[in-house]
Amino acid sequence: QVQLVESGGGLVQPGGSLRLSCAASGIIFSTNVMGWYRQAPGKERELVARMTDGGDTNYADSVKGRFTISRDNAKNTVYLQMNSLKPEDTAVYYCNIYVLFRDYWGQGTQVTVSS
Repeated sequence: QVQLVESGGGLVQPGGSLRLSCAASGIIFSTNVMGWYRQAPGKERELVARMTDGGDTNYADSVKGRFTISRDNAKNTVYLQMNSLKPEDTAVYYCNIYVLFRDYWGQGTQVTVSS
């Protein structure tokens, strides 16, 4: 079984920054994809960014140039650096790992961008 523990959410003013972290534990194989999704009230969950163990990345168009995903494979940890935050970035952010043909999810962390 795989467990994901997120941290780093909170309240920030527009234009501010936050860094999310997610540590995976359990049976983790070296070949996997780790990433972040978000869900705003009344909307479907959407991809924010994801990164393969080899370093390939995908970003949602809405966050390109503002968010950066990174990972430490030795620690099975993925990070999301979020800069120039906007009110529309407000959502619950979920960590995800895709390994051995299965998706695993964290409990979610709230990010609120408001003045």
